[in-house]
Amino acid sequence: MNDLHWLDAASLVDAYQRRQLAPSEYVDSLLDHIDRYDDALHVFIDLHPDDIRKEAKRADRALRATRCTPGRLHGVPVGIKDNINVRGVPTTCCSHLMTGNIANRDALIVERLRREGAIILGKVATWEFALGGPSFDLPVPPARNPWRYSHQPGGSSSGCGAGLAAGFFPLAIGTDTGGSVRHPAASCGVVGLKPTYDLVSRDGVFPLAYSLDHVGPMARSVADASLLLDVLAGTPHCPRTGPPAADRLDGWKIGFIKNFHETDMIAAPEVGAALDQAAMAFAVLGATVHDIRVPPLDDFAAVNRVILYSEAWSIHKKQFTSHPDKYGQICRRRIPAGAFLSAEHYVTAQRRRTVLHAKIEAQLAQFDFLLCANSLDPAGPIDQFSSGSPVNSRQARTPFNVTGHPAISLMSGLSSDGLPLSLQLVGRFFNERMLLQAAQAYQRHTGFDTLHPPHL
Repeated sequence: MNDLHWLDAASLVDAYQRRQLAPSEYVDSLLDHIDRYDDALHVFIDLHPDDIRKEAKRADRALRATRCTPGRLHGVPVGIKDNINVRGVPTTCCSHLMTGNIANRDALIVERLRREGAIILGKVATWEFALGGPSFDLPVPPARNPWRYSHQPGGSSSGCGAGLAAGFFPLAIGTDTGGSVRHPAASCGVVGLKPTYDLVSRDGVFPLAYSLDHVGPMARSVADASLLLDVLAGTPHCPRTGPPAADRLDGWKIGFIKNFHETDMIAAPEVGAALDQAAMAFAVLGATVHDIRVPPLDDFAAVNRVILYSEAWSIHKKQFTSHPDKYGQICRRRIPAGAFLSAEHYVTAQRRRTVLHAKIEAQLAQFDFLLCANSLDPAGPIDQFSSGSPVNSRQARTPFNVTGHPAISLMSGLSSDGLPLSLQLVGRFFNERMLLQAAQAYQRHTGFDTLHPPHL
């Protein structure tokens, strides 16, 4: 097979079972590809090729054993964000404060991956404590965007998005507190799902803000994201195992949130045009699309900031007051904000959160899912952030951390400069199956999942 690194997980499992490909052969190909390109992309924080090759050989032997019933991800490599515990491996959260912090057990989601036969390929880049940015004062250099090395890949699950877009692994697990799965998915042109709050366990995941944190699957295709969610959540959500994944959406009703990108913030023209084209694509698929308004982005952002910084300060207060010098510059600026927030601020934000939640629920009572903007611009140059320009403020992801609804990021095309554009679909609580069906229909219709960085 040519271009093994672009195989999706479902095709990979099928090739293994048909004896067309062995896990060791695929892993050797990936490691060669990583060795060729990761010096420029900085995706991996921890990678042990010899150990991974041994694990792939064990997967080979298990497939040859006549009594072996392979797991759903047998022999499939997965990249793990470096705020998630993998036993025997450092969980550093990309911070000098956590250097040498060896995990003594797997996170629950990693246990589930292993039970299904997945190969833990390595720990991948994150912004410091999932809060900072693409910083140059941390233990390792920041990950870069495979579509253009001079640009940032989004964050904080930066290594997940960059690694998927570069063909380093077919599946990854990230975390999302204010958009940290969906931002790198948008910037790198891959799929990122923030599931319903608490659908996927956070046990063994270093927290940023307890009531906003989500763990989510990332992949290059909706089908793969669905397969990974199956494993992480322990319940079937894959379109292939639920209702038929039809190519049509006849009878479905979509609410198109336009105020996010037309009045609350003005999206880049190409982003707005791509959203309009996506609405037309859903109409072609048989759905009816209705323009709607919800509360403005600033309302959601204000609530998110108060809750996030209050909860983050409760987590970091002891270490920050003792060792502020061990935090990077961006976290040193952001984390102390929580110290100046009162209980009244926090309670007021939580009360307002309830109101915003009800507003989104009211829309989802009328529509099968919502369509809206994700990033309002393509990915920007990585050095803009170090010079003070915000990298994550022009976005519409935060509302759904506040409300907890499932939201998926999909590629909606390429800009004139050849950088990915993106959209979001938002669904009802614990109805990821329906959301994934809509996302898969859109992806099949557009074929955007077949686009890759041309030089890789």
